[in-house]
Amino acid sequence: MRNLETIKQASLITAIKTPYLTNGEIDLACYDDLVEQQIAAGVDGIIVGGTTGEGQLMNWEEHLMLIAHSVSKFSDRLLIVGNTGSNNTREAIKATEYGFATGMDAALQINPYYGRTSLAGVKEHFNRLLDIGPAFIYNVAGRTGQDLTPDIIEPLAKHENFIGVKECGGNERIAHYEQQGIACWSGNDDEAHDARHIHKAHGVISVTSNIIPGLFRQLMDEQNDALNAKLQPLMGWLFCEPNPIAINTALMMTGAVNPVFRLPYVPLTSAQQEIGLGYINELDVADIVGEKAQLLTEKDVILR
Repeated sequence: MRNLETIKQASLITAIKTPYLTNGEIDLACYDDLVEQQIAAGVDGIIVGGTTGEGQLMNWEEHLMLIAHSVSKFSDRLLIVGNTGSNNTREAIKATEYGFATGMDAALQINPYYGRTSLAGVKEHFNRLLDIGPAFIYNVAGRTGQDLTPDIIEPLAKHENFIGVKECGGNERIAHYEQQGIACWSGNDDEAHDARHIHKAHGVISVTSNIIPGLFRQLMDEQNDALNAKLQPLMGWLFCEPNPIAINTALMMTGAVNPVFRLPYVPLTSAQQEIGLGYINELDVADIVGEKAQLLTEKDVILR
């Protein structure tokens, strides 16, 4: 396990896609190939079983297996962050304990969603989880219905196991935290370049880097307004439907993963795919995960 200061040096963390076999089970061979391509592109770490990796569609046995597998295969070359958060504090505690027992470097923890609680309950939820080991706090009000405002985060930042925030609340919020020494990773790919180079974010936890890890590495390493502008349409398209629908579709279009969806996710429409086809294929094929993109047909796709 890496210490907090080492973890904070990770500027590009990919919320890695979980691929499936045609029977709907996790495709570990494909998963390993995806992770190897992330490593080759210079990515610093992965979030295992996050929203993009569809931890919400896994049972805990699958979820914890994938974290343990990732540690076993890649922890010598990559920061392994397990998404062991839950809206059920007891479940989150148990999953986090198991994740650390298998050797993950850090946890990703979220505030209780759907069954929301009071602010006092949110603080207690996070403190119980921080007591277990190093954690990123994930603020995504669009999914939880509850914004983690500075009056919640700033006291939590004093905990010895607090790493920082995956912040979807915008770059002004990130700048505010970073000025206080609270580490932030942008949760919005389209804002991540400016977050890093203008607002002093530590980095990004990215969806887009699943398909263009090397180009996103460039965005994090140096200010490159031209490249950032060029990639904005692709990043916008990848969020044309709730994540991870579009990134799943994109990786299937490039042949990087089998065209298998776990419901309730279904592929983008043909019209939506046509738009993304242009954005992907205008890039050098060496910069994308997979090959030149092609449209999926209805008969290609398996829903499980």
